[in-house]
Amino acid sequence: MSANSRMSLAVHILTWLAFDRRGTDKEIATSQRIATSVNTNPVVIRRSLGRLKEYGLVTIDHGKGGGWNLSRDAASITLLDVYCASSDEPLFGLHASDPDAECYVGYGIQPVLTGIYDQATDALRQSLAKVTVADVLRDTLAAHPAAGHAHQAPRPPAS
Repeated sequence: MSANSRMSLAVHILTWLAFDRRGTDKEIATSQRIATSVNTNPVVIRRSLGRLKEYGLVTIDHGKGGGWNLSRDAASITLLDVYCASSDEPLFGLHASDPDAECYVGYGIQPVLTGIYDQATDALRQSLAKVTVADVLRDTLAAHPAAGHAHQAPRPPAS
């Protein structure tokens, strides 16, 4: 099984937008420019941006000088907001088929696991609610000392 990376992708996009939009010399925030940072295809970025737009986390301005923007300040967008926009699926799932109700373990495992999973999901949601996109940007820039000195948005590779 592979991990779901939609959340990481969405956080990366929002953090990039928060970084890119902080300067005064703003280029248009296109899916191509964002895709360069993520190192993926712009179609993947557009798909994620569409979902983030549906959840009110980003806006798009069409026309000259348009592009993608955060819908509000990065300090007011929590990772819980991003999590809710990124996944319709529960964090944990139960067996695809019902266990054997005649078995001592099979009889009671699902309600027990449901309770444990609900507690774990609540803990995750509480943790994500405490972290903002601005926090992620701050910590990301701290990991790369040169990034905090100048506004340098990633550039697309030369053709």
